[in-house]
Amino acid sequence: MQSKVVSFTNGVDVGRLTETVAAVKAAPALGSFQFRVQNRWIDGGYNRSEVQPFSAGGKEIQHKTGFRLAADEPDILLGADQGANPVEHLLHALASCVTTSMVYHAAARGIAIEQVDSTLEGDLDLRGFLDLSPNVRKGYQNIRMKLRIKADVSDEQLQELSSLGPTFSPVYDSITRGVRVAVSAERMK
Repeated sequence: MQSKVVSFTNGVDVGRLTETVAAVKAAPALGSFQFRVQNRWIDGGYNRSEVQPFSAGGKEIQHKTGFRLAADEPDILLGADQGANPVEHLLHALASCVTTSMVYHAAARGIAIEQVDSTLEGDLDLRGFLDLSPNVRKGYQNIRMKLRIKADVSDEQLQELSSLGPTFSPVYDSITRGVRVAVSAERMK
């Protein structure tokens, strides 16, 4: 009996990654995922979301543990500051997705990364949210992301490496290209 050799790059099981790519290539329906959260308003600007089971390739998958996300507003925005506010959660989602996408794609290419840090800043003008100016957008006007990457690569390879995250990140794609969001409502009983 032959033992399976496990190879990790950047903490990613490259063998499983290769198998996943081959499986989705052979059966595209395996690449269909649906992620879900359930949110409940608590008070003022404070609300909590629970991450729900998700579907992957037509199968329901339970997370190994329950995840709760808290959101609130800082005092200056009339909240109790009991959690990051929603636009800070968006920056976190962007940072973590770009980083993960870069790390996974680098692993697939055999590029070892020692460390990645990022800093994000987003500019928002409350005049849009407060409906004081129809010319001011309600969301971020600009987001800046600075990556700091430690890897044994040339300057040219570093630039190529840094482009992997934005190129393949689902969150980056959703933010920069937009995504349809359908909102419906029903009466609670």
